[in-house]
Amino acid sequence: MKILQKKICLIGDFGVGKTSLVGRFVNNEFSDKYLTTVGVKMDTKLVEVEAELKVKLVLWDIAGDSSLTAKVKSYLRGTSGFVFVADGTRFITVESLFMLKAEIDVLLGAKPFVILINKYDLIEQWDVPQALIDEKITQNWPIFYSSAKTGENIETAFLTLCNKMVE
Repeated sequence: MKILQKKICLIGDFGVGKTSLVGRFVNNEFSDKYLTTVGVKMDTKLVEVEAELKVKLVLWDIAGDSSLTAKVKSYLRGTSGFVFVADGTRFITVESLFMLKAEIDVLLGAKPFVILINKYDLIEQWDVPQALIDEKITQNWPIFYSSAKTGENIETAFLTLCNKMVE
């Protein structure tokens, strides 16, 4: 059995659900209590990718911001892949996500990534133009509608990222 270790950074504005997504993915838990991440919070999870291959994901839940500060840039060193997260009920977080991804691409070059448009359980309150999402999907961006509350598409998104990193 081969075990690889990969560093994953979760990036997005404050309040989009990064910490809740990690809690759901790692511990299958969700809390309605909002806790602001200060700096970075790390967690790990071992994921089976193939019969003879497991990946130990080291998840870096980075404090939300709409731009890359010097501190955040230092956290990105050695990253194998990214989970970009936006809040479907706040379009500004989607715009911010696209800008953050572009900044990171310039800084580090192209890295495997997935995008989670979170809070799908609140779909009736969504503020995301479908045409914009469709445009990114036609550019082969792996976009998932997720809900940390229900667990929808979280496992699938992380497994997709794992597979991209080991290709």
